Amino acid sequence: MLDADEMLVGMSVVKVPVYQDMLWPTLQAVIALGGSASIEELDAAVIEREHYPRDMQDVLHGDGPTTEIKYRLAWARTYLKGMGLLTNSRRGVWSVTERGRATPESQIEPLRAGYIQAVRDNKGTKQQTPPPPAAAPGTEPATVDEHDADDVQWQDQLLEVLLAMSPAGFENLAKRLLRESGFSSVIVTGKSGDGGIDGMGVLQVSLLSFPVYFQCKRYRGSVGSASVRDFRGAMAGRGEKGLLITTGSFTKDAQDESKRDGAPPIDLIDGDKLCQLLKDNALGVDTRERVVEDITVNPEFFTALEPR
Repeated sequence: MLDADEMLVGMSVVKVPVYQDMLWPTLQAVIALGGSASIEELDAAVIEREHYPRDMQDVLHGDGPTTEIKYRLAWARTYLKGMGLLTNSRRGVWSVTERGRATPESQIEPLRAGYIQAVRDNKGTKQQTPPPPAAAPGTEPATVDEHDADDVQWQDQLLEVLLAMSPAGFENLAKRLLRESGFSSVIVTGKSGDGGIDGMGVLQVSLLSFPVYFQCKRYRGSVGSASVRDFRGAMAGRGEKGLLITTGSFTKDAQDESKRDGAPPIDLIDGDKLCQLLKDNALGVDTRERVVEDITVNPEFFTALEPR
């Protein structure tokens, strides 16, 4: 039987770090990036900092579409926020707090334990969500407040909705997203002989405009480098700007192939980024602010009502 932090990939067992082991690297990655970073930037920085091998990066969380590393990094961010070391804005930008800058590595585990205890003490007064996976052996992960559950749950729900869409519906969604993002003359080709190109749009940058071709892949798993090469080949002679959109993830080889020297670059939008773009543009994702009240009892008010 595999341990909680071990995944079977093919015939090989890949050990993925538990989220506890990602807390300090995540905190340090934010600091190294100047104190703030997007989720995409932060994930890439932690992966590079910790030298996670390619086979580990390609391990999916369950049946996908999110990779196991990104799933656990999301929980690491959530815990760091609960510990008071990170904070995040509505647009998914994470930044380090003053406490986060001043906290040494030796205090990470005590702060995590304190956060877990605080959540347990408040149990029953907050909405609860399932705990993160693969806690270190012998420890029980915290149950966290729904508001602080980062993008783990709503993204999973959104991706399931996207995977249930028809190919034509998903292409229309991509067309709408491009229009909301500043593209004009967006069309969906829908032709079987288009070599994998699903559509194109014109992007205007100042006085310049150029066509951008896009391809949509409703994948639950990972998109490999061959798909990037095939898409680039389909674009040959038409344009040099391409956008590959998937509900899944991209393998490390696919990411490297997308920016290979001497070849037209292909911009990649994976499931996580797609969810964030839909949220930012309010396309099928409603964001509601919640107001937290700080309530203080003023005994002097009641004392003043007493007869003198």
